[in-house]
Amino acid sequence: MLKKSDGILYNEIVDKGLLPKQALESVRSEAESSADKSLQEILIDKGLLPEKEILNILANKLNLHTIELKGTPIEKSVLDKVPVKIASYYKFVPLYIKGRVLTIAVDSPLDIKRQDEIRTQLGYDIEVVLATIQDISESLQAYYGLGAETLQKITSQQVFRVSGTPEEAFYEKLEDIEKLADDASVIKLVNQIILEGWRKRATDIHIEPYRGKVSLRYRIDGILYDAPIPPEMKNFINSIISRIKIMSNLNIVERRVPQDGRATVRVQEQVLDLRISTLPTPFGESIVIRILPTQMLFGLASLGLLKDDLKIFEDLIQKPYGIIFLTGPTGSGKTTTLYACLSKINTKERKIITIEDPIEYEISGITQVQVAPDSGLTFSLGLRSILRHDPDVIMVGEVRDLETAEIAIRVALTGHLIFSTLHTNDAASGITRLIDIGIEPYLIASSIEAFIAQRLIRLICPDCKYEDTQTLPEIKDEIAKDLGLSSGNVKIFRGKGCAKCNFTGFFGRTAIYEILLMDHEMKELILKKTPSSQIKRVALYKGMRTLRQYGWQKVIAGLTTPEEVMKVTSTEEAVIATKAQEPYSAGPRVVSNIPYGNFERRSYARLKDKINLRYKIYGSTGGLLKQLTAPQHYSITRDISAGGLLFVSPEQLSLGSILELNIELPDKEEPAGCLAKVVRVEEMEENKKYDIAVYFLDMTSANRVRLNKYIES
Repeated sequence: MLKKSDGILYNEIVDKGLLPKQALESVRSEAESSADKSLQEILIDKGLLPEKEILNILANKLNLHTIELKGTPIEKSVLDKVPVKIASYYKFVPLYIKGRVLTIAVDSPLDIKRQDEIRTQLGYDIEVVLATIQDISESLQAYYGLGAETLQKITSQQVFRVSGTPEEAFYEKLEDIEKLADDASVIKLVNQIILEGWRKRATDIHIEPYRGKVSLRYRIDGILYDAPIPPEMKNFINSIISRIKIMSNLNIVERRVPQDGRATVRVQEQVLDLRISTLPTPFGESIVIRILPTQMLFGLASLGLLKDDLKIFEDLIQKPYGIIFLTGPTGSGKTTTLYACLSKINTKERKIITIEDPIEYEISGITQVQVAPDSGLTFSLGLRSILRHDPDVIMVGEVRDLETAEIAIRVALTGHLIFSTLHTNDAASGITRLIDIGIEPYLIASSIEAFIAQRLIRLICPDCKYEDTQTLPEIKDEIAKDLGLSSGNVKIFRGKGCAKCNFTGFFGRTAIYEILLMDHEMKELILKKTPSSQIKRVALYKGMRTLRQYGWQKVIAGLTTPEEVMKVTSTEEAVIATKAQEPYSAGPRVVSNIPYGNFERRSYARLKDKINLRYKIYGSTGGLLKQLTAPQHYSITRDISAGGLLFVSPEQLSLGSILELNIELPDKEEPAGCLAKVVRVEEMEENKKYDIAVYFLDMTSANRVRLNKYIES
């Protein structure tokens, strides 16, 4: 026999023809024979009707209201009058009190018995509004705190111990934390904390003790958010930490030194790898749990690469030998990108070995080695041993020292493809870092195929995205300038905030990249130990995108906001990225009637005077050897300023070529040296020579002052 609300629901479904008769009768029979499940619950569990549609049917027939609990404020005085154990047991949220009437949100109309029980427990008359079960569950957690019901039960039962024995610490356990959800113990409380982190898409869980309180925070899309917890949790912090230590095979007695461990749990069909780290503080141990899926979830195409850069990646990872470095700070997604690259080339024909600290994802078909410094297994020692296993591809988690870097380079030079990471701010700084730790420039030039810088930015929530027409014009102008667009073509989007994104306006993250490929010009600059800023400037003139420009592409595509891009990129990039209008070209080309002064970033006084200079061609065609042996040429300026100059050349230079200049100013000091770019080439008909206009790329402020002083005198 169906209860009253289920009978009303059944008749309405029949009248409106919402379900096939056979399916509905089957569900009805199941509800009538079930002692604990209603027709409404069975319909929802089987996915036959959306819960909101069911609630609307019941509300219309019973003259009730429905409510969205998210964003609905509830006064603390109301919560204080309703104990968490009653609200959790009867699965309702107290909303407000008027006189002697308490209005509550429930997921189905209450029967008379339940209403009487609540009335007896609380001493109020009851009015009901309808809300989804998920809304009710999340609101109970938000207003009473995560694990409040469990803490109430623990307190009432005086359970102040951690289940489990120290002997269990010697075995890694696979626990289904959902099946343990009915245990009123610290085990259940810890499981709830981890399960909530997984549901919220958190990458890290932070449990931090302070004087008289405990903080629980989840890192979601790179940002830390406080989780509501009941004040009573501070009484159980030592038990919680002890339970986590037992899960991760750590010493539960030792609280004076940091410890690191790992555990494995199962949530639904997903197995999670937990990395646990403890840190002693004056008020107890602080603990961080990193949540990692054991299986790699990203493919190369899903990393957020632009179409042309995806092709560059695919070409790079198919190279037979050389090193590919991913650079960026901790947490910028470098390892995820490397795993995506390895997954792409993981075939039966290739032997792939990784050495990591720690192993973050398991990939079938790849041999993975965990660094263990305490046992003497370091990156350098592991890398030597890996060579005896005949690998085709090797991934080194991080190059931290000279020994590891030298071995990796020698391995690459002997015909292996190496993937690794460096901690630098941009791609060009990777070159400087290797030189700083003692690697010879010629080894860098001959072994490395690319430096790729990476950052992560949050994505706008697709459910609440809207176009922001109030964005400051200066932001649009900067984006347009960096991308060579009209500011009228730049549209900015944002997220309003909704239930899906937890009212943040963001959902998920994507990567932005800066790809520095090692071609002949780059190798020549490396051999000369050229500063990274100068290398980056030359790369930009040849078409490389900065991290900020990459981010702007995501902004105009409506994927993220300008603030997200500016947060993870440097303002220096906007200055360095000021490029010439024409793309770099190594082929011969003559362009006339283009005043080179238009290409200067500043306005300087000019002097039509003759000054000796020497120049060497970097933009010439041919191999590296030809560039290394390219001779210096001598000439005389016809026109000079602190921004660029005009000189005569006996040979035709390619538009866009990079020159090394040494200008011999008559001040008896060292020649003013810099790199310059060819922006105009004109043939002089009378003597078969060429007028060459260049502008300076990296002239120092001191040399510009010298030039200005000479010109103005």
